[in-house]
Amino acid sequence: MIVIIDYGMGNLKNVYNALKHLNIASKVSNEIAEIKCADKLILPGVGAFNKAMYNLNNMGLTEIIKEKVNNGTPLLGICLGMQMIFQKGYENGECEGLAFIDGEVKILEPKEKVKIPHIGWNKLEYNSSNDLIKGLDENSFVYYVHSYAATNVKNENLVGFSNYGGIKVPSIVCNNNVYGTQFHPEKSGEVGLRILQNFGEVIK
Repeated sequence: MIVIIDYGMGNLKNVYNALKHLNIASKVSNEIAEIKCADKLILPGVGAFNKAMYNLNNMGLTEIIKEKVNNGTPLLGICLGMQMIFQKGYENGECEGLAFIDGEVKILEPKEKVKIPHIGWNKLEYNSSNDLIKGLDENSFVYYVHSYAATNVKNENLVGFSNYGGIKVPSIVCNNNVYGTQFHPEKSGEVGLRILQNFGEVIK
């Protein structure tokens, strides 16, 4: 059973409906007992890094998430959820993250004149192979909505990226059993569904 963690800021229903469409068992919950029993975790998110971490801490969820991940439970962070798996974020001030992957989340600083936030479809390019992208063609398109992105990501943790305004935006990251997508797989059509299917069925 996948538990989609409800900390008050996630795109919960769309993620749940996408998994249901794939016949992958999941539930939305913020109950520590249910999170403890989960086979896998999804940390979605829409909003600001510091508010999201405040909610996790205030609800007592940070400790159980870290405990599960450190014991090998696969975790997928989506959009803001991906940002939270890094060490720090700087949205409305410096804030500690979950620190599963080295790097910091900062506002996008494109070299060319483009709109911020980065909203819409963009091409996904690969840096390395990974079970999360099994069966997907390179140059598939995925859907983004964000103003902040991970920086200083180690090459070994970078699975995929998109180019936006002359910069590489980290779009898929991985460190052992921790995965993240900066884009929204639940809004990215068949490509996004395949990523969710891979997380639900391929990744152990």
